[in-house]
Amino acid sequence: MSNLPGNAGVSVLGDKSLEFYRDPVSFCRQRIEKHRSRVFQCRLLNRPTAFICSVQGMRELLCEKTNVFLKDPTDLMTNMYGDTIVTTNGEEACLLRLSLTSLFTGSCLESSKDYINSVCERCLKDLTISDQPECVYSAFKHLGTELVLGLFLNVRAEEQPELYKEISLLCTQHWHGLISAPVNVKVPLWSSGFSTALDARDKLMDIIKDKLENDKHGFVGSLASLPLPDSSCASQHLLLFISALIPKALASLLTSFTLALSGNEQCGTRRQALADPDYLHRVLLEVQRLWPPFIGGRRLADQDANLAGFHVPKNHGVVYISHSVHRDPEVFHEPDSFLPGRWSGRNAGQEHFLCSFGNGPRGCIGTKLTDVFLKEACTYLLKHYDWSLDPPTQDLEYKWLPVSRPANTPTISFTRLDQTRSDRSGTS
Repeated sequence: MSNLPGNAGVSVLGDKSLEFYRDPVSFCRQRIEKHRSRVFQCRLLNRPTAFICSVQGMRELLCEKTNVFLKDPTDLMTNMYGDTIVTTNGEEACLLRLSLTSLFTGSCLESSKDYINSVCERCLKDLTISDQPECVYSAFKHLGTELVLGLFLNVRAEEQPELYKEISLLCTQHWHGLISAPVNVKVPLWSSGFSTALDARDKLMDIIKDKLENDKHGFVGSLASLPLPDSSCASQHLLLFISALIPKALASLLTSFTLALSGNEQCGTRRQALADPDYLHRVLLEVQRLWPPFIGGRRLADQDANLAGFHVPKNHGVVYISHSVHRDPEVFHEPDSFLPGRWSGRNAGQEHFLCSFGNGPRGCIGTKLTDVFLKEACTYLLKHYDWSLDPPTQDLEYKWLPVSRPANTPTISFTRLDQTRSDRSGTS
């Protein structure tokens, strides 16, 4: 068992957090090349930390050794959401997963499809109405917000517009506080972002508790009836499920999908994806592989351990980097190329090598619901539109935090397929 390559540095002065958060992809790429290893160490958040950039290391961390590498009970997610399925460890996490799984599978999942279809129809039917290029990330984020608030809270934009707007704003304020410095300061005429987030959380919790007490239908009613550990557990999980983080992740993947399939040169790919649901599935796997919405996740070593052949001391942090894991050349041939066919070739049946939404027994509980939503939204786009970048030359360099998307918001022009067909028939 070898020592981790790299240097954990000295306390405070040796911390590399600023460099990492400025550009995590370049940060990891440079160190992979320097150490000739996809596992290395440095100091992050003032803690010696192992970085995992290989499929093998990710699978060991998230699947085989989850009892050794635990969630950090002091992180900001716990402060903002309380004890939830995402933040707890051990038996508590297992029991929460058992209780909540039924809400995201089987008949509950099937019953959500009609609403997902209606949201896609309402939010995507007018992409050509302004005759101007569409800021797709914003459009898709609005779509994701309608989906989340309607499914999880029974608040639908067309039925309760004022309440919908209020909750959307509060979710945004809460999210911005999550990614700001955790300083709770209030003075006349000004509050810190974190303080504003705490206020937004309190207001959201009041709305959520009222819903749990008085709304007996849909997801809210089902959640209220589950055997959960305490009275606050349901409200904390609803706060998590309506987080602005989820619409942003959905918007990230839909934006990457439209960019990957943009332009006349991708017309054949779009037609094939519409005609063949299996091929659409492979396209979405490749989008997720190349442009994962989240950069990764963090754990703490509960004891000395071996990870991917390296010694990780107790209390070390461990961070898996999804972007780097997904481009591991040992597993993915031509790792930087968009090749949907790889998922019916040498990588067939290897979806479990992706970690966009975690992996293993602590993977995202809503993955199946996310898959349904993405396929419905993408199928709607493929069925009704052609699209291309407008202007055709844009800077599409990605930023990766807090959610991946091009740093300069891309604009796309959509053309309705029925309009395209009528134009062609008129000239023939």
